[in-house]
Amino acid sequence: MQSKTKLFLTILLPVQIILIKIISFFPEFIERFYSNGIFIYTSKVLRYVFGWLPFSFGDLLYCVLIIILLRFLIQKVFRKDIKWKNVLIDMGATLSIVYACFHLLWGMNYYRMPLHEILKIDDEYTESELISVSKKLIAHSNSLHQQLETNDSLAIQIPYSKEEVFEKTIPAYEQLNGMFPTLRYHPKSIKTSLLSTPLTYMGFSGYLNPITNEAQVNGLILNYKAPTTSCHEEAHQLGFAKENEANFIAALTTMNYDDLYFKYSGATFALKFCLNDLYLRNEEKAICLIEELRPGVRANYREVNEFWESYENPLEPIFKGTYDKYLKANNQPDGMDTYSYVVALLVNYYKVNPIAHIE
Repeated sequence: MQSKTKLFLTILLPVQIILIKIISFFPEFIERFYSNGIFIYTSKVLRYVFGWLPFSFGDLLYCVLIIILLRFLIQKVFRKDIKWKNVLIDMGATLSIVYACFHLLWGMNYYRMPLHEILKIDDEYTESELISVSKKLIAHSNSLHQQLETNDSLAIQIPYSKEEVFEKTIPAYEQLNGMFPTLRYHPKSIKTSLLSTPLTYMGFSGYLNPITNEAQVNGLILNYKAPTTSCHEEAHQLGFAKENEANFIAALTTMNYDDLYFKYSGATFALKFCLNDLYLRNEEKAICLIEELRPGVRANYREVNEFWESYENPLEPIFKGTYDKYLKANNQPDGMDTYSYVVALLVNYYKVNPIAHIE
């Protein structure tokens, strides 16, 4: 890359940042012309290009970028006669390209209209409404557990492989399409991450590569979590960048699919958000409701906690702290603590959609 081009790209970086900041004040514009316009076509093209590959091209891309970064540090930074001007221009040009690709290919979705506005529902709820939905989810989870396992003390073991779960998410989204018409998931581009072990030690169940639009699922997570994690990452692919909104869509997709294992994974997933939120508001009431769960449901929750505890390490809080700051920098002020908005979406969605009420 020529030095003049690098300098131009470096100067362009702050211009891009200011421009994105200005555009972020117009979510209706982003919703109409980007999220429901340009992005629909670019994301489909990327899924067609990379979706057919049996491995994650995005994971390989990250590995290559890490090697290039190490090479850059060794050749340009870790030397006695370091030329800071050239180093800063190289870094600025690279960041400028990455910043542009990130926002053009996916990142602008962070600034689209909030999901409750798209669905035309409230974003506030009372404690009594939270308790009401929690009780319905408890009854629903207990009923599903009973249908899947006669022994009330055993955790549910989902018998599908990760690949089978991926295939089932396609009809799951199709089934949701009648309730949520913008969520047609085609073509498919979801894979088991090649970096599953590092992801686990970092504390993540999956991620979306914003450049290739490949959904990555951690291959080591329990199969019980695979349906909601897969649908969560696919919600990101469909343009719902915020974690809390992707969680809501994952819960809705799995709970409304005609598969008892998906329903169970989704119902207990949604319930955990509700119970966590209630615990912050009314600890005593939350504990009482938890006692109403079949022991097998609690066993599933315990298995997930034990899985993550077995991979705890000193670096995990650093990775999660970095990701928390990333979320806050991208229009998610609560960072990783997004219980209340997920619950607001659940409570208010079921309030105005009686056909979809939990039975």
